[in-house]
Amino acid sequence: MSSQYIVAHDVGTSGNKAVLVDTEGNIHGSAFQAYPVHYPRPDWAEQEPEDWWHAVTSTTRQVLEQSGVAPQDVLAMVYTTQMLGILPMGRDGRPLRPAIIWLDGRAAAQAGRVMRKFLHPRLFALVAGTELTGKDGIPKLLWLKENEPEIYDKMACFLDVNGYLTYRATGEMVFEWSCASAIGLDLKTKDWMRGILRYMGLDMTKFPSLVRSTDQVGGLTPDAARECGLLEGTPVFGGSGDSPGAAVGSGAVGEGDGHIYLGTSGWVGVVTEKIVTGRHGVVSIHSADPDKAFLFAEMETAGACLKWIADQFYRYEQADPAIPNVYALMDRDVETIPPGADYLVATPWMYGERSPVADTWVRSTFFNLSADHTREHLLRAVYEGVAYNLRWMVEIVEQQFKFPLPALRVIGGGARGAPWMQIIADV
Repeated sequence: MSSQYIVAHDVGTSGNKAVLVDTEGNIHGSAFQAYPVHYPRPDWAEQEPEDWWHAVTSTTRQVLEQSGVAPQDVLAMVYTTQMLGILPMGRDGRPLRPAIIWLDGRAAAQAGRVMRKFLHPRLFALVAGTELTGKDGIPKLLWLKENEPEIYDKMACFLDVNGYLTYRATGEMVFEWSCASAIGLDLKTKDWMRGILRYMGLDMTKFPSLVRSTDQVGGLTPDAARECGLLEGTPVFGGSGDSPGAAVGSGAVGEGDGHIYLGTSGWVGVVTEKIVTGRHGVVSIHSADPDKAFLFAEMETAGACLKWIADQFYRYEQADPAIPNVYALMDRDVETIPPGADYLVATPWMYGERSPVADTWVRSTFFNLSADHTREHLLRAVYEGVAYNLRWMVEIVEQQFKFPLPALRVIGGGARGAPWMQIIADV
């Protein structure tokens, strides 16, 4: 049995998942801690960065306690995190406001203005790898400059989730390549698109230094080590964004390997050595592998649609202590309805959409709803709506980008439900 271990954190939208693994890939402990998303206005979505850090420290201690592993046997700590958020940091090292996360669509006007400034979205995509929407980091920085100028002026630099947690762990403010490629990294030079960002009116002194996923950023500070229950100086590495990290976790690491992720959001991803120009809402960013790129088509709400069904139509079941897992009940219920949900169709776009059509304002619908339909029909329609949106994205990746996907690995919480996996396979 290995006596050396790594603590890995998956810092998502709804919470942080921590695992303690040995150097042979065996899991010795796991823990989860939830935290909220705040919606102060329509189309806004924010989180408190201290919630992320508290979840990291708490779950780190939990996996050590579960396993009995001694702190001196932990080789390193690393994060994979949600992307596309911005968190302005003051010169005193403290956040100046709550984080504006990936789900936030407040910057649609700024995104449209940037695209018009470049005459056509494809011209921008040729350099950046993708067109911009109101949920991307660059428009959010412009929104901050225009709507909260006092915070923008006080900002020493901005970070994302990965950058903030790396800072809390090591005291170093950096941005990892895969995360940065969604907020202004030039995929060819591996540097910020300085000329373009200045042309947009952004101050390059507020952009942090860049690191690779495999770089050791630093070691745990005394305070961070005490909070995590680890040794001071334990190495912390650059990590990655959640979607590139998920590709590694799925085993999709070779040229043209594809996978599907089903969590709060969902995506179809392909790893490639090619530098591809994004279009049709499909994004080309840096892979977790420093030598590869990652092409992915993301839908904003996949599992979030099921959560909405659970919250609205399974409230009593969620409150019933005799039903420990409402999603297992929903899996059984969906099988009582025939394919096609008796002609009921759901579109899974609860917070706008990125792919296959980028539209911040589009929303979900139930089409062809009749008095004969039950909550089980609504449930089946949502399962199928997500599946058809995934198929739409797969077709674009195959036809527009010429990546055949004869097999797809599926990961994420949604992959635990056999009925949903069968529906996706059928569609």
